[in-house]
Amino acid sequence: MKEKLQLLRKYPIVLVFMVFLMGFAIFDELYPKREYSELENRKLAQRPPFTLASVLNENTNDTWMAKYNTYTQDQVAFRDEWIDLKSRMEAVLLKTENNGVWYGSDDYLFAKELEVGGYFERNLGALEKFSQRHPGQVDVMIVPSASLILADKLPWHAPMFDEGACLDEAAARLSGLASVYDMRQTLSAHKDEYIFYRTDHHWTTDGAFYAYEAWANANGLTVFDRAAHESQLRTTEDFWGTNYSKARKYDAVADVIQWYELPNTLTVFRNERDGTVSQEAGPMVDEAMLETRDKYRAFLRGNNGYCEIAGDGEGSILIVKDSYANSFVPFLTANYAKIGIVDFRDNLNKLDAIMADGNYDKVLFLYSLDGFSTDTYLAARIATP
Repeated sequence: MKEKLQLLRKYPIVLVFMVFLMGFAIFDELYPKREYSELENRKLAQRPPFTLASVLNENTNDTWMAKYNTYTQDQVAFRDEWIDLKSRMEAVLLKTENNGVWYGSDDYLFAKELEVGGYFERNLGALEKFSQRHPGQVDVMIVPSASLILADKLPWHAPMFDEGACLDEAAARLSGLASVYDMRQTLSAHKDEYIFYRTDHHWTTDGAFYAYEAWANANGLTVFDRAAHESQLRTTEDFWGTNYSKARKYDAVADVIQWYELPNTLTVFRNERDGTVSQEAGPMVDEAMLETRDKYRAFLRGNNGYCEIAGDGEGSILIVKDSYANSFVPFLTANYAKIGIVDFRDNLNKLDAIMADGNYDKVLFLYSLDGFSTDTYLAARIATP
């Protein structure tokens, strides 16, 4: 023991380093844990319960060690500051990506997607069968990412998976079963405009409108008149999206969100614990959310399990969606009397039952490709009842 102490005295830097590591480990364990990161706009991993089954789990991504590793990364002391420091250091080193985000030209930040989500085939197969059960009633719009439409803004060496091949497969397999709307050409025609946020993974209100316009024209519907509603157009600044939250690029440029302040009422239906269903009516855009960091949640007042909008047109349509649809749906008020909206992240009901209960004329599946290929609930909810 004395020999080891003498050895450490000869190398004081090693001793200081060891003391620092031990001290930081203790400090990190005592540091307050968080359930949610407002900066990253996501829930943080919590300490996993230790069980023998979790240790011996054959799925290496679902073992106790894998979950504990994620927990320690999410809950490390001063996580936000470490991410910021890493971003600044990589800028000094002229790196072109950080924390899964590519640094593109014109201040664009792109999610680093190297493969399609693991639920793509499962969800596409379920959608095929659903379309067979409802002939002539199903529309499908799977939206390509900014990485595909704005590929010329990516770093020249950035590897990305072939989104086009996935979109082609969806169109081929649904051909004759559903009306598929491929937005690649429509969005590419406007790629020099502000159709995707620079710091976020969503399209802008303009991007959503161009997709809506193409869909409405294909269905023979009167397109929402933006000029007639110009006085209702509102703008809020300083929007920092999910890609910025991940990368924390020190010189990123904030986005601007626009929306139309329409008089149509949106009613949110919530299943309460006592078995009753509560209703909450209000505007389509929750302006209070525009004062928070996650401003995009203002559209449709967030991602609710089921809600309805009273429109100004005729008939009814049901939207099955991820958050990409949130800035698209308000334009539908020009065409339908009732617009139902389903988000299966918070809805346990089968889609066939929802359609029957609401007596809907048509259903539109509107997802980003990433949302469609990672939705763990969709296939089960649209399966044969």
